[in-house]
Amino acid sequence: MSRADQETVRRQIAEELAEPLAALGLDVEAVETTPAGKRRILRIAVDKDGGVTLDDVADATREINRVLDDSDVMGEQPYTLEVTSRGVDRPLTLPRHWRRNHDRLVKVTLTDGDTVTGRIVGSDDDSAVLDVEGSRRTVALADVAKALVQIEFNRKSGPEAGESDA
Repeated sequence: MSRADQETVRRQIAEELAEPLAALGLDVEAVETTPAGKRRILRIAVDKDGGVTLDDVADATREINRVLDDSDVMGEQPYTLEVTSRGVDRPLTLPRHWRRNHDRLVKVTLTDGDTVTGRIVGSDDDSAVLDVEGSRRTVALADVAKALVQIEFNRKSGPEAGESDA
């Protein structure tokens, strides 16, 4: 299967799943197909506001199986379905990704080549506001070439980090 054909299949799968998963409060974040011998692995990442639970993944798996069983988009070749949460290693590409990662540290590469690392303190459909070492910086999403959540170990939050409960 050519790359163009694979992309067409991924797009068709995402389109067929968008509405049924939206009914469960979930968004389709990624669809990947990988050859694995005589089978294929179909990985579908889902997400929602507040994060995805194991129950959400189980519900999504049942719904995806139902939709794909009623469709011919996967053809006759056998496949293994894997449903996952979006994960922090995926780039922030849509406004909802910025909203869902509020208060997370991100490294942003701008289209002009500059990089900025800051904590997301706000966002809308057009821009994100980052706290960069105590100063606020607004970044237009159109100017973002790549943005990745940074993994933080032992981050202090709450009153001991100087935050108030009010």
